[in-house]
Amino acid sequence: MKIVVVSAGLSSPSSTRLLADRLAAATLEHVDAATEVIELRELATEIAQHFVTGFPPARLASALDAVAAADGLIAVTPVFAGSYSGLFKSFFDLIDKDSLTGKPVLLGATGGTARHSLVTEHALRPLFTYLRALVLPTAVYAASEDWGEEGLAQRIARAGAELARFTTPAAAPGPGAAPDVDTAAAIAPRSLTGAITSVDPADGFMTVPFEQRLAALRVP
Repeated sequence: MKIVVVSAGLSSPSSTRLLADRLAAATLEHVDAATEVIELRELATEIAQHFVTGFPPARLASALDAVAAADGLIAVTPVFAGSYSGLFKSFFDLIDKDSLTGKPVLLGATGGTARHSLVTEHALRPLFTYLRALVLPTAVYAASEDWGEEGLAQRIARAGAELARFTTPAAAPGPGAAPDVDTAAAIAPRSLTGAITSVDPADGFMTVPFEQRLAALRVP
């Protein structure tokens, strides 16, 4: 299993890279996986060349392939003019349109003020939804004043646990074994919030139609 981290920080050291590293560390607390970090500032020239020539240089091609092959993705950008950076957007403009389909993606952003805290929702989330990625419920924004605060650490921990959960396949019961209720809950289809969306009757569990549940509540 492999987690790829994309950081669009422009400085070194960078708060964007720091957030990316902490999100990766939080994920690895729950899942055994290899990680690869892609620093977009090191690929800025290659990204521009690709737009002009239509062909990615070797380092950029390797980065694009790594994102496509990843089991999970962590994508973190600094805020520029109230949105993601141009470098960040340019990189994901070069991703094949099908590369992120169904792939769990953890979003992060950094900025100088808490006033940009919704950038993950109004800019980043729509971008990755368009790319048909499985965008995780918890996105992490870190303003300058957030570093060292307990609230940021809690959000990072929650987001890492979510990415680990969605990159780890649920264990199915052995052949011929009837799953118990807890096992059925573990393997049932789930929404991003963790709610069970349906249970297959073929597994021995009947889904009660909503109308039947409603009728049972009616007063005689």
